[in-house]
Amino acid sequence: MDNQAQILKFLNADTAETRLDNLRGLIASEKAKPEERPQYANNHIHTIYSFSPYSPTAAVYFARQAGLTTAGIMDHDTIAGAKEFREAGRIAGVAVTCGMECRVDFSQTSLTGRRLNNPDQDGIAYMAVHSVPPQNYGILQEAFAPLRERRNKRNIKMVQNINSLMNPHGISLDFEKDVLPESQYAWGGTVTERHLLWALAVKLIEAGGAEEMAGLLAGLGVALNEGQLSRLSADNPYLRYDLLGILKAELIGKIYVPAFDECMTLNELVELAKRAEAILCYAYLGDVGDSVTGDKRSERYEDSYLDELFAVLKQEGVSGVTYMPSRNTSAQIARLRELCAAYGMIEISGEDINSPKQSFICEKLSEPGFSHLVQATWRLIERER
Repeated sequence: MDNQAQILKFLNADTAETRLDNLRGLIASEKAKPEERPQYANNHIHTIYSFSPYSPTAAVYFARQAGLTTAGIMDHDTIAGAKEFREAGRIAGVAVTCGMECRVDFSQTSLTGRRLNNPDQDGIAYMAVHSVPPQNYGILQEAFAPLRERRNKRNIKMVQNINSLMNPHGISLDFEKDVLPESQYAWGGTVTERHLLWALAVKLIEAGGAEEMAGLLAGLGVALNEGQLSRLSADNPYLRYDLLGILKAELIGKIYVPAFDECMTLNELVELAKRAEAILCYAYLGDVGDSVTGDKRSERYEDSYLDELFAVLKQEGVSGVTYMPSRNTSAQIARLRELCAAYGMIEISGEDINSPKQSFICEKLSEPGFSHLVQATWRLIERER
């Protein structure tokens, strides 16, 4: 079995037990191990437990195929995939680190109402809970269970907004039938905005070819450029993912319902991370020019008040900052690193993986100036051991 799509299907079997058994068979049948590239690391790999083409088992396998000797799981509002991820790492000989990502309410800080690192809502920031010891997964999973339930109530409202937009075009979504089956919610996973737009992408593709899809989007006020139009071809193996990226960048503002009661305050998350013996990090985005991931508009975020942000993070008890070297300019990274040093913040990195188009390898990590990020990954791994 050497076809990537077949292997992915094999490792995305219905249960974790089957997926891990399939991984054992694949590893045992190898004629040679993939070439290792220890100069790279990735601590921000999403799985099917939030949104990704990869089960935890598949994520470890394909990270290993790319040459990674380490891998880190980072799902939204859930750490349900961590146990499987850790066992897959043991089977495949890949050192792993486990964490989760969530949105946090900054309204009780001096940064209330600011545009932080969240393109969709002011005053709400993405935070990364890194290096969770295995015995403490349950602490986070239990704390976020009611928040995932509240999030689904908001998801249903956003589906209603989608239907208000799309019903005139003969398209509608059913949350129970079209969205939930695309998620791992029944097994402790999260339903994200990407799941909603993923289900919509299916309906748009079913509606016709590139011209029909472009016409429908134009009717919603979304004008596609030539590059976007070219990716709507039925011959594109990543059509659904490319369409999802377009919908997330262009349509989310039309259907988004603000998140409030499903978000912990910063103080609450700081206390939860302490109980879970985890490292809490702010996920730096920085002002965006051309979006590397293709799902963010050019926009200004934290750079104009970064000094104030660091002061608040330090005061509230946040331990570190996570960032993606491929996303930011050299000047942004230099300033970020200076502030990390000044405030005694840990630096952690990872490339956001939620599409099969993305590489598990961030080439910038091979540059001498980023070797500290690989070293930081090994410290996380040793800490969890």
